[in-house]
Amino acid sequence: MIRHEESVECETKREGPGKRQVASPRFNAHFAVVTKAHELRLAKRMARLGTETAFEVLVKARALEAKGRDIVHLEIGEPDFDTPANIIEAATDALHKGFTHYGPSGGLPELRETIAGYVSETRGVRVTPEEVVVVPGGKPIIFFSILALAEEGDEVIYPNPGFPIYESMINYVGAKAVPIRLREELDFRLDVDELGGLINNRTKLIILNSPQNPTGGVLTKNDIEEIVRAIGDRNLMVLTDEIYSRLIFEGEHHSIMSIDGMQERCILLDGFSKTYAMTGWRMGYGVMRADLAAHVARLMTNSNSCTASFTQVAGIEALRGPQESVEMMCAEFKRRRDVMVAGLNNIRGFSCRLPKGAFYVFPNIKATGWPSKKLADALLDDAGVAALSGTAFGEFGEGYLRLSVANSIENIEKALDRVGTWAKKNL
Repeated sequence: MIRHEESVECETKREGPGKRQVASPRFNAHFAVVTKAHELRLAKRMARLGTETAFEVLVKARALEAKGRDIVHLEIGEPDFDTPANIIEAATDALHKGFTHYGPSGGLPELRETIAGYVSETRGVRVTPEEVVVVPGGKPIIFFSILALAEEGDEVIYPNPGFPIYESMINYVGAKAVPIRLREELDFRLDVDELGGLINNRTKLIILNSPQNPTGGVLTKNDIEEIVRAIGDRNLMVLTDEIYSRLIFEGEHHSIMSIDGMQERCILLDGFSKTYAMTGWRMGYGVMRADLAAHVARLMTNSNSCTASFTQVAGIEALRGPQESVEMMCAEFKRRRDVMVAGLNNIRGFSCRLPKGAFYVFPNIKATGWPSKKLADALLDDAGVAALSGTAFGEFGEGYLRLSVANSIENIEKALDRVGTWAKKNL
């Protein structure tokens, strides 16, 4: 804080005939300067806001690389492939054609129509463009859905271990976060009887994620049908996060939106980041009943205005263009998954189930005797392998690590060799 103490004398000036007089201060006195730091007074809700540990570990790993260390990156959830050339060309062409201006908050009409057609075909329901909202990335659909639906006193059920932004946003809006445990013995699917026991008249929203981050678990058709029976005719919404729906290694993808009577109670989250290696493009979408879509679009108006227009043109090409790149990427992730799981199961203290989707493995490390965070830190510092602690995905993630297979076979084998060597020395 700065306090000025001064005596001021004023002299008057007349600028010319008819001009008014103005005072001109003349500072003759001393200045007493007192400096005091001003406390940052954050809103209380900021204390409830979480983070995504993957980015924090990435920063630490990059800092080690800057010092000359060789780090194998298995921490970040991002395809290591380039965006397909046809999509890049569509975006470049759009830039030259003037798609550099504002668009509608809910998304360009042609992209919303394309998404509506794609979801109608893949989920077996009738979707109109009015039910689609395009947003910059998948996270805004999580944030906006929870912000629009959940209040203090409401409860939101979410998967744990699960994507950390679910719990963060629930806490941020002041609702109660109610975890449903994903169980290793069920291939990291939820126990529907447990879910049924958590649903009550305060439940406003249930979050599902399949294929699942961080475990790679995939809900079966029977799981989905039993979840619908557990919900019954209650007036609640389901946020179904299907961002990894095109990355399934065994079986098929099943959406709760496809079940009779559920479409009006579902918010489908999907996007382009994982399927088309477009993480940096920041584009996702939500599909929901039209009256809710109007409110979510209003949240877009108040936050981002709109998603970048030229990226939306690229999104049209992504969905309408050739899909061979998606099939190739999925096949390569499966090959890498097989190498990673086989290698982990040969390391002392590690055991790993075979995930059926996404591009992560979630090994059990309880036999090492090390807490998850301590082990993840040691692997980075001592072995040069960047992984995430299972606790980065919730309390039920203790005893596990998350490793991404979005890296080359060569680097995965290097990481396995380093972890194995570390385990022989330290376990």
